[in-house]
Amino acid sequence: MSLILYQHPLASFCHKVLIALYENGTPFESRIIDLGNEESRASLLRLWPIGKFPVLRDETLDSTVPETSVIIEYLDQHYPGPTRLLPPDPTDALCVRLWDRFFDHYVQEPMQKIVADKRRPEDERDPLTVAEAQALLNTAYGMIEQQLGEKLWIVGDAFTMADCAAAPALFYAETLVPFGKQHARLKRYYQRLLERPSFARVLEEAMPYFQYYPYHEKLPARFRPKRPNA
Repeated sequence: MSLILYQHPLASFCHKVLIALYENGTPFESRIIDLGNEESRASLLRLWPIGKFPVLRDETLDSTVPETSVIIEYLDQHYPGPTRLLPPDPTDALCVRLWDRFFDHYVQEPMQKIVADKRRPEDERDPLTVAEAQALLNTAYGMIEQQLGEKLWIVGDAFTMADCAAAPALFYAETLVPFGKQHARLKRYYQRLLERPSFARVLEEAMPYFQYYPYHEKLPARFRPKRPNA
């Protein structure tokens, strides 16, 4: 297999790249990284010493590609499919990149801060950091609501890299700071994302791992881990 994706099925940033791969039926090999396993972690560090996933390895072109947005642009350039995730027009492409960055920085990052705080021992938790992250998510929701207008996807009628970023970010963020009554467009957009076959496949593959998500009891009902004998 030419393309190898080093990833973990629970990780939201990995979901972003998986959506892009599934959108176009791009053949690839998945290698799940367990950061708690020395050998598994070492296989990632050999490729990308920073130690973060996902990382894409292209054996055909002898390329190692880190960082989600760069990976998706790389796929769009070297392995294009029917869904072009970056529009050819430079101005339109800038808009996609802006909203891609928006979801990574202002939805993913505050969401991850809240989750990281939950993982700490109780006496080491930081309520101020959590409150700031929650406030940022609420601000981001309002900006997304305004951006959507009557659009089908975040920048228009075409599904793009920005929507690949939006889907996993909103999936986890909504469990921490639920959408409000004032977010009607965002709620409808979120439902369209959940129904997108590429993202539905990602979530289906993540199901066995959701039990390890600290807020798994707040996931949408159909994604919550089933209790034994339930």
